[in-house]
Amino acid sequence: MYGCDKSPTSCRGDDKATLPRDARLPINRCNLPAVILGSLAYQRHPAPLLLDGIAELHPDLFRRLEAASDADRPDVFRDYMTVRFRLEWPEEVGLTGRNNARAKANYIKVIRGWSFDSDRGEGAVLKGWVESRFGLTPRYHREALRDPSGDAYRRYTEMRAQGLYGTNALEAQLDLLYTYCQFELARRHGTSRHVTLYRGVNRLADHEVLEKGAGGEHVVLLNNLNSFTCSRDRACEFGDYILSVEVPLTKVLFYCGLLPGALQGEDEFLVIGGVSSVVLSTF
Repeated sequence: MYGCDKSPTSCRGDDKATLPRDARLPINRCNLPAVILGSLAYQRHPAPLLLDGIAELHPDLFRRLEAASDADRPDVFRDYMTVRFRLEWPEEVGLTGRNNARAKANYIKVIRGWSFDSDRGEGAVLKGWVESRFGLTPRYHREALRDPSGDAYRRYTEMRAQGLYGTNALEAQLDLLYTYCQFELARRHGTSRHVTLYRGVNRLADHEVLEKGAGGEHVVLLNNLNSFTCSRDRACEFGDYILSVEVPLTKVLFYCGLLPGALQGEDEFLVIGGVSSVVLSTF
């Protein structure tokens, strides 16, 4: 069972280590519900996350990836995305000169936009994609998001809608990006299920702390999408304290090096959130 375990933070009805009700949707578009994939138990015992219909709709892509060498797979993926979504021929999908700027809004542009500022429109699109596919609602976008009927949440949804308007199936492009990332991680990490990642913070109070423990160990509710790095030294540049997290590989949407040239520097990982056990330390 991925909803419960035998640890001190076992899955009782009032256990804060489970995903709070206001941080999840009742439905999503993958094989596990949000209450499970967003829980502390899932962090400890991850299982594959499969987006609905992706393997069935794109069998040719995965046949090509299986046949390609390590060096060639990024180009195979890029070529498939370019042809499938007509990225170099926007007029073929109805995009005209009047909305030419929207034609440039593709999966690479969104990832790059996140790396510059995760609270811009590209960040809203990515957080909205996580919300739709995994059922994890965003907790922060420029400001705290706690009330779905409040002004802050309305501003976030408006920004998300603006980022998606007039684009060519941008969320479907992100579906394939996540699935390709999982394909590569499985090839490169074998049977490993976690990767240790770091995040620089100035104070723990910037995060939603569900439980405080000894020795810097805490249980926190992360935003539904977050930036981490695989370099502890790099994380030190972004805060006085370091959060270290054992991240399930299944929660990695993108990492620096997946598509050479897409992200530069910082050894950045884009990580899907939920409840997580973290260790807070100083450098």
